[in-house]
Amino acid sequence: MNFSEFFKQTNQLCKLSPDGKYLATCVQYRLVVRDLETLQILHLYTCLDQISHMEWSSDSLFILCAMYKRGLVQVWSLEQPDWHCKIDEGSIGLVASRWSPDGRHILNTTEFHLRITVWSLCTKAVSYIKYPKACHKGVDFSRDGSYMALAERRDCKDYVSVFVCDDWHLLRHFETETQDLSGLEWSPNGCVLAVWDSCLEYKVLLYSLDGRLLSTYSAYEWSLGIKSVTWSPSSQFLAIGSYDEKVRILNHVTWKKVTQFDHPASINGSKTVYKELVTPAPLSKDLPLRASAPRCSTLTKYEVCTQPVHISSVKPDPDRANPKVGVSLMAFSSDSHFLATRNDNMPTAVWVWDLNKMNLRAVLDHTAAVRCFQWDPQRPRLAISTGHSKLHLWSPAGCVSVNVPHEGTFQVQSLVWHCSGESLVLVGKEQLCLCFLDSQHQ
Repeated sequence: MNFSEFFKQTNQLCKLSPDGKYLATCVQYRLVVRDLETLQILHLYTCLDQISHMEWSSDSLFILCAMYKRGLVQVWSLEQPDWHCKIDEGSIGLVASRWSPDGRHILNTTEFHLRITVWSLCTKAVSYIKYPKACHKGVDFSRDGSYMALAERRDCKDYVSVFVCDDWHLLRHFETETQDLSGLEWSPNGCVLAVWDSCLEYKVLLYSLDGRLLSTYSAYEWSLGIKSVTWSPSSQFLAIGSYDEKVRILNHVTWKKVTQFDHPASINGSKTVYKELVTPAPLSKDLPLRASAPRCSTLTKYEVCTQPVHISSVKPDPDRANPKVGVSLMAFSSDSHFLATRNDNMPTAVWVWDLNKMNLRAVLDHTAAVRCFQWDPQRPRLAISTGHSKLHLWSPAGCVSVNVPHEGTFQVQSLVWHCSGESLVLVGKEQLCLCFLDSQHQ
């Protein structure tokens, strides 16, 4: 495992291009594009203000930079560095900006979610979509880029509109059986749209492309309900994380629950539990100490625990909003074989479930709270960040914890896999680096 030098970034704004050839980073009001093989700067663009959001187009030819405070969006071209586009939303403001799947339209959401403006880079045409709902995930595109589902709120009722992305005409418009729609998401095959209610009511609704209600699922009533929802890449399973610390798996045939994954505080049985151990790094007397040489003050490793094992939990404050309890992080492996979860009141543990056997495969317990995790897009391998200067990796063969060499303090806040699965981008508070995995770690 090798690491690159460190590069500056602001607000964790760094994105790999979809084709895997470039790395774009934002430093205040500057956009830096590097070649991923040489890490040399290819393009340097200067925006009109500090960048709030940055995003690649689907074909990796354009980069969108949004400046929400000024209501501005600037678009830069990699093929024609002298070409650029500026979109000014004016006094109506700007709170969100994103690409359409074709990479030639930009969708801007105005303040107070009054409307969504669709700007065309090719024809300079402008379209308006009214009544977008301000919710956690109110817009989603189908995987093939053909359709866009939009959550709407009008006359105190929730609706969903399905648009055709080619010409943005309305395909379907229907009312949903929700009290306060919280999010929606297409299945990866684009055949089913999952819609779920707010945490005050446990309800998941599954609609077909033409707006027919296929099924409704509710696990319980009169308690905090859904916290997270995610599809498996195969579209066969829908995982629902709840405030009751459980994950329920629905199947794609009957839309009934096939299994339920609990997160017990005590684990006893044949399950493998890995515990992170941190020890002081020994000082070598043979090597001279150099102030400029990157050193690690501690060493970390995983140890298989003898059972029973107790997972530390945090008691949530009932007087505070958004209590830290329940399953908020879930991710399927690329082959839909494994599901990784984090229960918020057990923040140090990552649970890995085997979907073939429908049971718990492993638990990784860390010394600090887990910030994020992400699966390798090519193979069943999970990368985990705990906000320290360490990278944690799990695979069916075992797990490993590696210190990121740095002269000062580099805390991994988030991480992103390269599309090939051969490297990762590790993002800190003000810097980033690349981690290249050797063949023995593949």
